[in-house]
Amino acid sequence: MAQAQQFKIKELEAFTYKGVNRRGKKVDGEIKGTSIAEVKALLRQQGITPSGVKKKPKSLFGDGKKIKPVDIAIFTRQIATMLGAGVPLVQSIDLIANGADNKSLRTLMQKISVKVQAGLPLSETLREHPKYFDELYCDLVKSGEASGSLDQIFDRLAIYKEKAEALKSKIKKAMFYPVAVLVVAAIVTSILLIFVVPQFAEIFAGFGAELPAFTLFVLGISEMMQQYWWLVLAGIIATFFVIKKTYASNLKFRTWADGRIIKLPVIGSILNKAAVARYARTLSTTFAAGVPLIEALESAAGASGNEVYKNAILFIREEVSAGIQMHHAMKQTDQFPEMVISMVSIGEETGALDSMLAKVANIYEQEVDDAVDGLTALLEPMIMAVLGVVIGGLIIAMYLPIFQMGSVV
Repeated sequence: MAQAQQFKIKELEAFTYKGVNRRGKKVDGEIKGTSIAEVKALLRQQGITPSGVKKKPKSLFGDGKKIKPVDIAIFTRQIATMLGAGVPLVQSIDLIANGADNKSLRTLMQKISVKVQAGLPLSETLREHPKYFDELYCDLVKSGEASGSLDQIFDRLAIYKEKAEALKSKIKKAMFYPVAVLVVAAIVTSILLIFVVPQFAEIFAGFGAELPAFTLFVLGISEMMQQYWWLVLAGIIATFFVIKKTYASNLKFRTWADGRIIKLPVIGSILNKAAVARYARTLSTTFAAGVPLIEALESAAGASGNEVYKNAILFIREEVSAGIQMHHAMKQTDQFPEMVISMVSIGEETGALDSMLAKVANIYEQEVDDAVDGLTALLEPMIMAVLGVVIGGLIIAMYLPIFQMGSVV
């Protein structure tokens, strides 16, 4: 208990100050400390006689940019490089903090540095920030501390994070194009229905003849959009947020949705390959770092990013803990390709499971990359085709009555 209290360290806060330096010149600025008394002592050490010190008010809109996963990946690579070069841990963290452009990241690094300097293990310090450092990250750092190979662990973590972010970027790219097609088509259609079609409606009003069914259908949609466009927009936004919230909070819905998504044409194939790559990369990284296979599988399940694969990996974990070989358990899930199962089988037989899984990850990451490039090339003409069908359909609907009048004459 006494040891736990020893590590209750106050976090650094920003203070503004005014004072006079050794030359008698008035100075002001900003400094970090844990209290006003400490800040005054720090200023005196710098040769500044403080006349006023107060806490810097926190911004209503936050304090700098958000820390993104890519920032953590860059931090991991930087600290791996510095530790590999023989730079002490605390000095490495301080150098990264001083060089960080992101103010939020700099503050986070400073907090970590203060606690590590006070004697708290780095893994325990990182656990205090689960938003940025997950269990897998902290467990690997802890194993590096125990084995004295923190530089090697951070190198593995850096590779893992860089690969994970690259894969995530590819998935976002794959999902972006179909969404872009739908959004562009919806915007163009809405503009035509709200602003262009009504002009034709005024012309048709003077015809005194019965309009074609297709034209009446388009005019009906146009009238609805003119009167209730705000309701349609609100409905789309509300539906999006309801689905997003339900997906995040409801396990059954998330499992159902993930199962349907991975069965979609083209996109489903990419997501399946990405899930296999993520599984292999996570398992390879943790197993190579000396984490027992059962724990490594649990980490892989948490990092899967898909409930279907998460359940499959947890099933594999249960089977392996019962003494079943991993490749047999993988086969029972019906989620992994035969090639992956065969390579895992070879890895188990030769005792090189981590390197074999790394090869699987490399293969499937490359396949995801190729599939995304192929999808991009396929969807570029598809965007033009969709827009052509939408705009062409509206033009035909508007000109049908004119064509009919021409044929009568």
